[in-house]
Amino acid sequence: MTDLRTAAVADTVAPADLVLRARRTWVDGAFRPAAVVVRDGRVAAVEPIDTDVLADHDETVPDAHVLLPGLVDTHVHVNEPGRTEWEGFASATRAAALGGVTTIIDMPLNSIPATVDVPALRVKQASAAGRVAVDVGFWGGAVPDNAGALADLHAAGVFGFKCFTAPSGVDEFPHLDPTQLRAAIAEVAALDALLIVHAEDPDHLVDHDALGVRYQDFLDTRPVQAERSAIARVIDGARETGARVHVLHLSDAGALPMIRAAKDDGVRLTVETCPHYLAFESGSIPDGATAYKCCPPIRDDANRDALWAGLLDGTIDMVVSDHSPSTADLKVDDWGLAWGGIAGLQVGFRALWTEGARRGLPLDALLPAVTTGPAALAGFADRGRIVPGALAHFAVFDPDAQSTIDVDALAHRNRVSAFDGLQVRGRVTQTWLRGQRITGTTDGTTTVDLVAGELVDRG
Repeated sequence: MTDLRTAAVADTVAPADLVLRARRTWVDGAFRPAAVVVRDGRVAAVEPIDTDVLADHDETVPDAHVLLPGLVDTHVHVNEPGRTEWEGFASATRAAALGGVTTIIDMPLNSIPATVDVPALRVKQASAAGRVAVDVGFWGGAVPDNAGALADLHAAGVFGFKCFTAPSGVDEFPHLDPTQLRAAIAEVAALDALLIVHAEDPDHLVDHDALGVRYQDFLDTRPVQAERSAIARVIDGARETGARVHVLHLSDAGALPMIRAAKDDGVRLTVETCPHYLAFESGSIPDGATAYKCCPPIRDDANRDALWAGLLDGTIDMVVSDHSPSTADLKVDDWGLAWGGIAGLQVGFRALWTEGARRGLPLDALLPAVTTGPAALAGFADRGRIVPGALAHFAVFDPDAQSTIDVDALAHRNRVSAFDGLQVRGRVTQTWLRGQRITGTTDGTTTVDLVAGELVDRG
């Protein structure tokens, strides 16, 4: 991995490929004026903004905008192949680019085949090759049938292994029972790999079929005890084995004290939450509005406040989308029968910033959660930062722009999203990948002009 602090500065005689100048560039956790010099797809230097640099292209970011590192989203369900009608690599990565996300890691379900062995990984990579607008990596899956056989998939370059402790919703990706979970934790510990866990305990979930249109009836089927019990089991396994574990999409803020205590004890534990848990609360979800259905569910306003507190004090390490779309026909108006998943890859950052600004937070307080936090989870030292040696992945963001999310204008495949109609602050106006601008603006509409993404492996 590139040593970012000792990377050589670009030769001062030969021209740089690009210089991006911005009055507000996010560098080392703060905004400052800077000229970012790019050569061969990487940041060669970060200089004072008025530094005279010979470059093939020299561009200045508008003063009202900020220059950010490209965002990293480690929780995206692309679903191709097998359920490409739900989402595919071309549409998902266009949505990512338009949202300022330059690296995504794809979940091992809901594609068919699920990414639980090397042949399935190769099928997925072949589906994505040459069709991605941003960089794409892959998680592997830990299921009962591949217990004890994760080493080959790890060697093939997946970033870690996802498992469920409760039914996943698709038959081809079964969950692990407590004994199987403990064995998977020990297996990833032996590989020095990472286990990422959808943590809900089925013993606390309420079996149901149709529930009707009231959101509270669905919420009652997935109580907070389900998350707390499963997270405690994950923590215990990591403490006993020394494994590195990650709790996915935390919705229950009541689990934060045990997470904080485990971290303080040296357990190798990280945790994420998602924009929908921070932007929405259960009391405002309309009857039958199953675009908001996800598992674990969106909880009440006091819980949302506590999640924000956990994010700001560092207990929550990152905010990622859990982009999990489906076709519109699966979002029926019965909470028990509708597919559970929220499509938010393109708009999650804006939703996060909108709610953060409403709470009086500065933008720089939120940026680690969408850049360095998820980059560290995946082991990326050269993404999520603007420093010498880092990849020249950038997002130009207008933090004061005002708009209303229109689901029909989003790039993901199906026009269903809980964020539809949300009034938001901020707009991504440019996205750059390896020093090439991949989005452009015409007539007020931003489009993806260049498909320049690469498939990436764990380094």
